[in-house]
Amino acid sequence: MTTKNSDIKEKMDKIGGIDKIIHSTGRLKIISLLYGIEEADFVFIRGQTGLTWGNLSVQATKLEESGYIKIEKKYKRKKPLTIASLTKEGRLAFEKYRKQMQDVLNQD
Repeated sequence: MTTKNSDIKEKMDKIGGIDKIIHSTGRLKIISLLYGIEEADFVFIRGQTGLTWGNLSVQATKLEESGYIKIEKKYKRKKPLTIASLTKEGRLAFEKYRKQMQDVLNQD
């Protein structure tokens, strides 16, 4: 199989354009989960993703700083509760990320 240099360059350009905020494993787990359910508390997110409390906090903060998720502190029966929800910007960024990954993986 012969591959032209232009084909290789095109593939490398596509890989270089992938959203680095989402592409991190921990952040990808969080945003993938929220994409399907809109919002969740940190206890649920931690249980589903397997992230440690510290890693969940760091990765969620990076997603929030990027505008991809919103984090709210609430109380439920006088106990603190942290809720994360996907923003419109986060939804669009994740959809773009998925399309870019499909394009990269479907190239011959």
